[in-house]
Amino acid sequence: QVQLVESGGGLVQTGGSLRLSCAASGSIFSLVAMGWFRQAPGKEREFVARIYSTGSTNYADSVKGRFTISRDNAKNTVSLQMNSLKPEDTAVYYCNTNFRSRNYWGQGTQVTVFS
Repeated sequence: QVQLVESGGGLVQTGGSLRLSCAASGSIFSLVAMGWFRQAPGKEREFVARIYSTGSTNYADSVKGRFTISRDNAKNTVSLQMNSLKPEDTAVYYCNTNFRSRNYWGQGTQVTVFS
């Protein structure tokens, strides 16, 4: 069983920054890829970023160069540093992992960017 708890969302002006964190339970954290997804009102959940156990990363085109995903295996946490935020980044952000063919999600954290 894996439990994910996000934190760090909030309200920020266009061009500002926020840092999201996700704390994961379980001893398998260092072995699995961790990701961030987001869901805006009236839209489907979409991929934002992923970091593999090797440390390699990939990003959605819409956030490349602005967002950075990182992980701390000693603390079982994954973070998403979000810079140069835009109103279209407004969404609920979810932490995600897949273990033994099962998807796990956190409860989500709201990010609102106002102009």
